[in-house]
Amino acid sequence: MKRQPAASPAPRRRRSAADLLEHAHEIVRRLRKEYPNAHCELDFKSPFQLLVATILSAQCTDKRVNMVTPGLFATCPTPKKMVEASPEDLEEIIKSTGFFRAKTKSLQGMSSGLLEQHGGKVPDTMDDLVALRGVGRKTANVVLGNAFGKDEGIVVDTHVGRVSVRLALTNETDPVRVEEKLMALVPRPDWTIFSHLLIFHGRRVCVARLPKCGVCVLNDICPSRRTAIGDR
Repeated sequence: MKRQPAASPAPRRRRSAADLLEHAHEIVRRLRKEYPNAHCELDFKSPFQLLVATILSAQCTDKRVNMVTPGLFATCPTPKKMVEASPEDLEEIIKSTGFFRAKTKSLQGMSSGLLEQHGGKVPDTMDDLVALRGVGRKTANVVLGNAFGKDEGIVVDTHVGRVSVRLALTNETDPVRVEEKLMALVPRPDWTIFSHLLIFHGRRVCVARLPKCGVCVLNDICPSRRTAIGDR
């Protein structure tokens, strides 16, 4: 039997501010139930390890980073050791994560900043973190939310951006604008877990190509859902 083409997404209607808030809260409620153990999937035992792992995760999967970091931390367990290591040795260790030369410079520059400005300790404020080499707002949000338990923002990666647009939480594509919109919709205590929930959902169901709308717990409230025969 010939498979029918995918149907067009359900038509979108403009929501009031109150409706959009209710929509966001319902999304959080359902995803919490679907993914009760949603968490940061980068392996770490300290703020420094998480900072390093997050820098390595740029344009790389968490799974690959988790394969690389045990060897890296065995060689460079502290900022001091990271700075003292030869760039060539670091590049060889992290090569499989991609962009290894740029990442090596970021890791050593970040570690140098920790030593010179913070006594070798990872700071727990947004301003101090983003002042470090190779650390942007997304990386800082990951560290603050998961290593320090501080909800200072919402991590916007490719999954969060894609799922947010599909769910009509925002029509922005710039990560900073997306984060601003999401922070206005989601209660602050939920900012960190919200990013985990969208990332879990984006990796498992709302994938970039051929999203599995047929098994999605949000399909009845998602304006981008597909309803053709053959949906999964």
